[in-house]
Amino acid sequence: MTVALDHTIVPARDTRASAAFLSRILGVPLAPPWGPFVPVQLGHGTTLDYVDAHDFDEHHYAFLVDDAEFDAAFDRIRASGTGWYADPFRHEPEAINHHYGGRGVYFDDPDRHLMEIITATYGAAPE
Repeated sequence: MTVALDHTIVPARDTRASAAFLSRILGVPLAPPWGPFVPVQLGHGTTLDYVDAHDFDEHHYAFLVDDAEFDAAFDRIRASGTGWYADPFRHEPEAINHHYGGRGVYFDDPDRHLMEIITATYGAAPE
């Protein structure tokens, strides 16, 4: 059996601005609006479908990228002025991690969702 994530909905106070922010950071396209949603197109046909909302909890999304994509996205994160961290608790600002022999960084989106880019998928046990 093959199971893959097709899409998920991301609440945002300003749908277009939040979707455009992530699209720009990751260097991926925005898909055409679909009803109330503004989709960010990821690999394998997966989309993050941004929708207007006003009351929501912080979410976390992690993206596996190659080294060149990491470098480009990390440059865009630093240039954006958003906060970035080595850890998911925001205790290690302006640092990256090197878990599982790769590189990773967490960053805030405009709605304070915690986004993450990593170059190596996490192993079975925490590092």
